[in-house]
Amino acid sequence: MLRQHARTRPAQAPGAVGVIQGINGPVVRFENSGNVGMGEVVDVGRLRLLGEVIRLEGKIAIAQVYETTEGLQPGEPVQGTGVPLSVELGPGMVGSIFDGLQRPLEVIEADTGPFIHRGATVSPLNHQRAWYFVPSVKVGDQVVGGDVLGEVAETASVQHRVLVPPDVAGRISVVAPTGDYTIDQPIARIATTDGERELRMYQRWAVRQPRPYRARLLPNVPLITGQRVIDTFFSLAKGGTASLPGGFGTGKTVTQQQLAKWSDADIVVYIGCGERGNEMTDVLVHFPKLVDPRTGRPLLERTVLIANTSNMPVAAREASIYTGITMAEYFRDMGYAVAVMADSTSRWAEALREIAGRLEEMPAEEGFPAYLPSRLAGFYERAGRVTGLAGREGSVSIVGAISPPGGAFSEPVTLYTQSFTRCFWALDRSLAWARHFPAINWTDSYSGYVDEVQGWWQKQVDPEWRQLRDRAMGILLEEGRLQNIVRLVGPDALPENQRLILEVARMLREGFLQQNALNPIDTYSTPKRQVAMLRVILCFYDEATNIVALGAPIVRVRSLPVVDEIMRMRVNIANDDAETRSAAIIQTIETQLRELAKDYL
Repeated sequence: MLRQHARTRPAQAPGAVGVIQGINGPVVRFENSGNVGMGEVVDVGRLRLLGEVIRLEGKIAIAQVYETTEGLQPGEPVQGTGVPLSVELGPGMVGSIFDGLQRPLEVIEADTGPFIHRGATVSPLNHQRAWYFVPSVKVGDQVVGGDVLGEVAETASVQHRVLVPPDVAGRISVVAPTGDYTIDQPIARIATTDGERELRMYQRWAVRQPRPYRARLLPNVPLITGQRVIDTFFSLAKGGTASLPGGFGTGKTVTQQQLAKWSDADIVVYIGCGERGNEMTDVLVHFPKLVDPRTGRPLLERTVLIANTSNMPVAAREASIYTGITMAEYFRDMGYAVAVMADSTSRWAEALREIAGRLEEMPAEEGFPAYLPSRLAGFYERAGRVTGLAGREGSVSIVGAISPPGGAFSEPVTLYTQSFTRCFWALDRSLAWARHFPAINWTDSYSGYVDEVQGWWQKQVDPEWRQLRDRAMGILLEEGRLQNIVRLVGPDALPENQRLILEVARMLREGFLQQNALNPIDTYSTPKRQVAMLRVILCFYDEATNIVALGAPIVRVRSLPVVDEIMRMRVNIANDDAETRSAAIIQTIETQLRELAKDYL
């Protein structure tokens, strides 16, 4: 199978472009004959290990090698390929599991076992498989980059739109009829100003070069995740960026899996960048078993997985982020909403630090290279909701997990990422230990998209969404202030109206923000259900405030049967009947509190 999927290497100039002079971990110095360029992919040594030129110093070139360099010796040849580090984009990506260099791990495992042999040249896509192609154009049509030539049913959940490459425009002179074709067979011919050009079902793209688009759109449409603490309080817009920092055991991976499963993205690109092997194994074992709630089919049918564990070569970890985001941009150009889960960018930054150390570059804060902020900014900048070259709207949303050492958010990767992302979902270890999931701290977190998505929520869900959201957030923030007083003098020293705030904040924390990912009712909340639940809690607060003002003690208010009913809304009220059931609870609140008020009138 490995031979059937052998990578087609670009034509090379005869002979080597240099010989190895020095080796320092993944960094190789070699004599440059003048034929190698910056960013060019090179084959290093007799095993032809994959490398990328990252520095040119006169007649010396330096390459980072994406495989272990053990056994490599000075004097071995280095051959140039003439192309930058690229990925193949076409049918067959969805449902596959790749490493950071887009090598299909399942193909390698079937052929050579569980370990990747050095110098393996496995093609990312299956060039022998035939796909049923249905053309969307006809002879004589004028097309530009990004136009759809036809469609392929890549999976039962995804229609793969075969696109005209961004740099091609002209008139269709030949188009293949409906039928089965491999990705190497021409499916169209375009007459351009430079002559005829054949197009196939796949294209190659340099991973470090963002794909072009026509215009960037405002991030005013939320990415609905079904997680109440995110959608209601710290919304992420389609095309937006979010950081998810948290120490060990706070639930970064589980939260990202929930977002991948329940968000209304069309395609999910999950990048396991430098995570421990056991964590990545858990993802690879359980992710294919997840059921897509929208189709009832396996979630993997609209997911691309990139696995680059911590025991894989460090340079490949650095490349995996760019491999994933390039795939995401390709699906964005098809008109899809894509969600990228990067777990974690801290490991990616550590790879940059190690390579910079090997290059003897001047270290900045905590040893990270001085260009770490610009690299982070360049990665998150590739998110966005855009109009493509052909006029279709698509988006790439990025959620980057951060693993700060010791859980300290003051370390450089967290601080820099916070500067370039507009959502900050701070995971709290104390909440995680208290079994509060998602363990997102509502005091330390924020979203810069609330104002932009407010119009969508008010038009599509409820006109009072912003008012309800701000009032609930105010109660939670006031609880934080009161808790400082409680620690000093105890809760009994507070007046009844402030003790009511503590009680309602408890309802919000345990009855709204907390969510059970394993409960079929609670694991996902529609926007309408979220607003309905929030309205119930705030209605209780309003009615109870009036009763407490009459002199009723908070103990009697807390003992009302409706309180337990409110706390169990998240597991008793399904999405379909949320509005009806919440209206009934509001009626119960008014009835029971009026009965209580009679004792104090």
